Amino acid sequence: MSSFRKGLMFLLSLLGLLLVWETACRILDVPAFILPPPSAVFQSLWNLREQLLGLHLWATLKEVLLGLSASVLFGISLALVMTLSKSAERLIYPYIVISQTIPIIALSPVFILWFGYDLTGKIAVTILFTFFPIVVSTFDGLRACDREMTNLLRTMGASRWQLFRKLQLPASLPHFFSGLKVAATYSVSGATIGEWLGASEGLGYFGRRASGNFQAPALFASVLLLSLLGMLLFWLAGRLELRFAPHKRKRKNR
Repeated sequence: MSSFRKGLMFLLSLLGLLLVWETACRILDVPAFILPPPSAVFQSLWNLREQLLGLHLWATLKEVLLGLSASVLFGISLALVMTLSKSAERLIYPYIVISQTIPIIALSPVFILWFGYDLTGKIAVTILFTFFPIVVSTFDGLRACDREMTNLLRTMGASRWQLFRKLQLPASLPHFFSGLKVAATYSVSGATIGEWLGASEGLGYFGRRASGNFQAPALFASVLLLSLLGMLLFWLAGRLELRFAPHKRKRKNR
C-alpha cells in the first residue's frame, strides 16, 4: 500500500472519529466541562492561538528539542563507552536499567528540586524520559555486527577504528533510529510533566491551569497541540532514518 493511500485512510478514519465524537456530544448533551465536542476544541484553539502558538508551544518545543538533543549525546556516549569496555558495561548497564525500575513520575520532582523550576529543570526531566531507549537501542546496535564479517575484516588487517566506521556504525543506525523515534514521543511527555511540576509557560502549564479552571475546551486544545508535536517529532525521526539508514526501510518493503 502506498504512503498516499495510508495517509488517506488515516485521514478518513480521523474525520469519522471526530464526526462520531461531535454527534455523541450533541445527542447525549454531554456537559462541555466534561467532554467538549471537537468544534468547541477547535474554536478554543483559534481564540487562544496567540497564547498557545506564540508563547506556550514555543516554550514546550524548546524544552523538547534541548532535552532530546542532550539525550542523544548522552545516550550515544554511554553506548560507545559500554561497547569499548566490558568493565564499563558491567558497571554502567545495571544502573541504566535500575533508573527505569523507579517510576519516572516519582523521580521527576527530585530532578526539579535539584535543577530548579527554570528551563534546566524541564530539560533534566525530559532527559530522564528519553535517554533510556536511545542508549539501549544504540548499544544493542553496536553489538549486532555479523561475527563472520568482523573476523574477515580483522584478518584483512582492519583497525578498531575501521571496524567501527565500516561495520559497527552502519549496523547500529537502524537500532539507533528505532530508539530515537520512541524517545521523540517520550520527550513531549517529559517536557509536559516538567511543566506540570512548576512553570510559568508551556503547553503543560497551560493545560494544568485550564484544568484547574474547568476550561475543558482549552485543555483539549493544549492536548491536541502536544499530540501533534509528538507526531511531528516521530515523523522527523522517520525522515532522518530514511536519509541515514535507508537499507532498513528497504528490508521492510520487501
